Formats: sequence, C-alpha cells, structure tokens
Amino acid sequence: MTNTDKNTDKQKPNMNPKDRKPKFSPYWVYAIIVLVFVGIQVFSGGWSEPAKTTPAEFQTFLKEGDVAKVVIVNKKKAKVFLTSDAKAKSVHSKSTSENVLATADSPSYVFEFGDLQNLENEIKKTKEQYNLSTSVVYDTESNVLGDVLLTLLPFAIIIAIWIFIMRRMSSGAGGGPGGQIFNIGKSKAKLFDQNTDVKTTFENVAGLEGAKEEVQEIVDFLKKPDKYTSLGGKIPKGALLVGPPGTGKTLLARAVAGEAKVPFFSLSGSDFVEMFVGVGASRVRDLFKQAKEKAPAIIFIDEIDAIGRARGKSNFSGSNDERENTLNQLLTEMDGFGSNANVIVLAATNRADVLDKALMRAGRFDRQIYVDLPDVRERKEIFEVHLKPLKKDPGLDMDFLAKQTPGFSGADIANVCNEAALIAARKERKTVTKQDFLDAVDRIVGGLEKKNKIITPAEKKAIAFHEAGHATVSWLLEHAAPLVKVTIVPRGQSLGAAWYLPEERLIVRPEQMLDEMCAALGGRAAEKVIFDTISTGALSDLEKVTKQARAMVTIYGLNDKVGNLTYYDSTGQSEYNFTKPYSEKTAELIDKEISELVEEQYQRAITILKENKDKLTQLADLLLEKEVIFKDNLEEIFGKRPFEKEEKEPLQKQEDSKAIDSDTEETSASENVSTS
Repeated sequence: MTNTDKNTDKQKPNMNPKDRKPKFSPYWVYAIIVLVFVGIQVFSGGWSEPAKTTPAEFQTFLKEGDVAKVVIVNKKKAKVFLTSDAKAKSVHSKSTSENVLATADSPSYVFEFGDLQNLENEIKKTKEQYNLSTSVVYDTESNVLGDVLLTLLPFAIIIAIWIFIMRRMSSGAGGGPGGQIFNIGKSKAKLFDQNTDVKTTFENVAGLEGAKEEVQEIVDFLKKPDKYTSLGGKIPKGALLVGPPGTGKTLLARAVAGEAKVPFFSLSGSDFVEMFVGVGASRVRDLFKQAKEKAPAIIFIDEIDAIGRARGKSNFSGSNDERENTLNQLLTEMDGFGSNANVIVLAATNRADVLDKALMRAGRFDRQIYVDLPDVRERKEIFEVHLKPLKKDPGLDMDFLAKQTPGFSGADIANVCNEAALIAARKERKTVTKQDFLDAVDRIVGGLEKKNKIITPAEKKAIAFHEAGHATVSWLLEHAAPLVKVTIVPRGQSLGAAWYLPEERLIVRPEQMLDEMCAALGGRAAEKVIFDTISTGALSDLEKVTKQARAMVTIYGLNDKVGNLTYYDSTGQSEYNFTKPYSEKTAELIDKEISELVEEQYQRAITILKENKDKLTQLADLLLEKEVIFKDNLEEIFGKRPFEKEEKEPLQKQEDSKAIDSDTEETSASENVSTS
C-alpha cells in the first residue's frame, strides 16, 4: 500500500541569498514614464505660479503707478507686471516671496476677470486720469502637452484594462472560467523535473512490492536505455496502474517522478475535455510534442477512464463525439512515436473494465500493474510509515493494528492514524495510545456516537435484543466472523452496531457464506423469538444478505439448481446492455433460489436462538446495563467458542509462505469490517 511522506508539507531549506535576485517588472517602466509626464507638468509652471489678486486690487495698484505692463491671456486672465520700484514696496512682498522660482520677466500678480470690455474701459479711464504709461498686451497661451495627455488618457486607460484582462485570461486556469483563451489547445500538464522539488520516493511507498518492482524497472528503462536495447529489447510504451480507490496508484506515480530524475508530465484525464470541439485532441498532440522534445520523459494521466471509455457505447445519435476524438488522438500518439523516443505513458484508474480495448492492447499499455488492497503484512508497513510523525505510545503494537483493519486501503489507514491523533488531542493526552486507534476505527467504520439521541425504553430494548441476536448467532456458528464488540449507542445512521473481525480469505466456501448470512439475520430472528414481531431495523442486514445470496446464485455458481453458471461480466460492458443474459424462466428460478437461501438461514437463526433463549436474554440485559459489551462478556455467558481457531503464523513466517493461486474472488463481506 502506498503512503504519503511525512515531510510533504515542510518547506525546503533556505535558499542561497545569491539566488534570490529581484525580478525586473515592466510595470516599473510604466511608472517612470508617468512620473516624467507629471514632473513636466509640475515644472512647466505649477511651482512658479504668481500671486493671485482681484480686479479691484489691480485698479489700486494701477492708480498708484506700480503697474508696468498688463498681459491679457486668452481674454479671460490678466498677468500683472510691476515696476522695479513697486517690487521694493512692502505691500508687494507677498508676490515676490511666494513666487520663488520667478525670473525677471515673470509676472507678479495674476487675476481672472469677467468681461474684457469693462476691464479695457477701466484701464483706459485710469490711464487718462492719472496720466500713466502702462502698456496693455494681448497674448494667447496653450498647454499642448496637457491637452494631448487629456485627450489620450481615456484611450490609454481602456487599452491598459484590455491588456490586463487578456493577460489574465491567457494565463491559464488561474484566469477563471475563460482561462487559456489564447492557449486553448495547449496542454495543461504540470512538469516535474530535476529542478522541481518532488520529495516522494519509493521509500515512502509501503507494501506493493510487486507494483514497485514494475515501476522501478520503468525508471531504470529511462535511466539506462542501452542496457535493454543492446539486447534487442524495446522500451515499453506504457503501464496502467489498476486498483481500488485509495490503494496508492497516484502516489506510486509521484514516487516515479521523484526517482526518475527525468521530465515528468502529470495531468488528469478530465484536463483534456473542454466545451470547445477539438480541444482535447489538440492538447494530446501538444502534450506528446512537449514530452518528445524533453525525452527521455514520463507522461502520467490520472483517472484515464475520463477519456478512455469504450467508444460507440454512449453515442446513440451517431454524431461526432469530442471524447472519442480525444481518445483516438491518444491512441495515435501512443502508437505513433518510435521505440527510441524514450517517452513512457503511465496511467491510473479504478475502472479498468470500462476502458477501450484498443487502449489496453500491447504496444500502447504494455503492462497492467494491479494495485490491490494490502494484506496484514503490508498494512503493518503502512502503519509504520504513517505513525512516524505521530507521538505514539512506546508500547504500541503494529501487528495488532494491522489485524484490526482488514480490508482497509492505504488511504483508510492514513485516515485512521490522523483520526487517532485527533482523538488523543481531544482527550488531552500526551501520546496516541492503542485505545485511540480502536476508537478511530470505530469512528470511521460505524460513524460518530450520538448519545443525545432520544430513544424510548421499548425501542432500546428492541435494539438490545437485535444486537444480542447478532452476537449470539455469530458466536455459535463455526464460520461466522469472530465478534469484537457490540453496542446499542447510536452511531451514524444506525441505532446499534456489532463489530466483527472477518478472516482474510482468498477463497470462500458455501458453508462460510451461509454462516455469515445466518449471523446477519440473527438480529431479525431475535426480534421474532422474543417479541413475536419484526421491525424495520434490519434493513442493512437484509441488504447484505440479499447481495450475498444473489452472488452465490448468479456469480459464483454455488447453487445446485442453477448449476455451474455465472452471469458475471468481468469486462464491465454489460452495463450498456438492455437485456439480461438469461431467460425469464431462469430469472424466476434465480429469484426463487435467492429467496429460499435467505429464508433457510433465517429459520436456522430462529432455531439457534430458541435453543439459547435464556443466554440471549442474559446477554441483552447485560447490553442494556452496560450499553457496550466485548468478547470477554460473551465468554462469561456462552463459554469459549468450541471451534476457536489457533493463532495464525507470525508475520515473519507469513512473508515466506506461498500465496494460494485462485481465480475465485472474495466476497465483499470478508474484505471489510461489517456492521449491523
């Protein structure tokens, strides 16, 4: 099973200060240009502006003979030039002190007037009355630069906004829903190379020895191609990682990226699909073009079933399908480059049954690497990886934790470890103990306890007898899973639950499945025996039993009347068919046999409980009292199980033992911790 690196979230050590050079931004150029224009405007007259006055004060200055010249600008503003004697007067000191940048030819005052004709008449009248030689000059001024700026400024703002929007839109997915408007056909793959910090290695992948060996060989292909090509061999085109969710397929690919030291292109299958026609095929072409330019390289496509589904199954209209075009282009590219291209395609999926057959053939995906759920030895290795960053109890037994989590994937185990740490922190403990892990497993499998749920005494009694029925029947049947604990505290959606520890079987026999069905029906049977009535509380039990019975009849060929037939399609293509693979007469027979199987085990459970009614009542009373009971409590009431199996071989010996070779699949009930 695979696991994440405990140092994933840690940052790299501080980089060399020499490498931290500030990047030059073109926006600094724009800022400098703006400042230059502002400076020109300021220094062109803003700081040397003369003192302001009024027309009345101007008439006073004119009458006293202080005005040497009047310049009328643009028929609305007048500039007043004083005589040299007038500048020395204290009354005009204000104009000379404020005008710090004034030259000899600079005006001393400036004022605005309303009507030019009135101003001319008053000046003419004052000159004649006081016999003055003041000259009146007319001038026209214009600020060309300012006018140009005012004219161009709106256009500049519009262009700047447009450039900003276009850059954001063309910058990729970060630009929002309209991302890649200019690069719509470009590949969205992330490139990891020797300059990229990829910390995941094969050391962080626990278990999966066979899968690791396969992908390590692929890495070796790319590092030392001559080693294989010198013997006439060809480097494989691709490898497909197949397995249930959470088993570590993506992490295995990340480990390849960390180990290979070659360019590694990573993307998801959904990255090819867009609303525009032809985009997927274009991105496939661009992806392989980039990979071949950087060869040797690895391309990793996660969830390839998004584009690799079998063609022609869902296209009822007969129209051109964008997803099919993408798949066709992928098929062409994978079989199009030569063996010397040194480009290997890795892909991961948990739906290998729906992939197109053309994609699975040799020459495209030459190898299929199965990543299964971990066994007890592999789970121990996974726990060791995930427990490294935790402050765990020194006496924590890894073997015990591995045995308590049958059917758990690597992701489930990582979740257990995290949940245990949270539970320990909630209880203010200094270390994570064994009980925290058990509580974490209960929390994940059964759900959160709901102690505040309102349950009537009659309902509580019914729940207690229901769970006691499960415990009793499973205890008295040889092939039923051993009981771990029983509770009547509501958890998740269930009002009560029973935990079992199923054996990890490679093959399952009919008597084992029948015993499991009988134990599952023990709850409803107990209600019938004690209360002479049944309730809706056995819904999950009935669902489980019905699935098992249907599997026995239609999949595994374990029914005498139906015979050695199976209607299971391992290719997964049957989901597209509208007809059943058997006749109506056979369907009736199947339904009858399923019903008989279930009813037979139900009557068997009733018989067992009637024979042990006193012990059943004793167990239910104990359950009502304590709310939670364990294996030890059942031993006090029923005694030790007569068919208790011996302890399995130690993990070290198991490692050396040979696995049983069988084509028979294990039932889901034996792979997962079951709850009532």
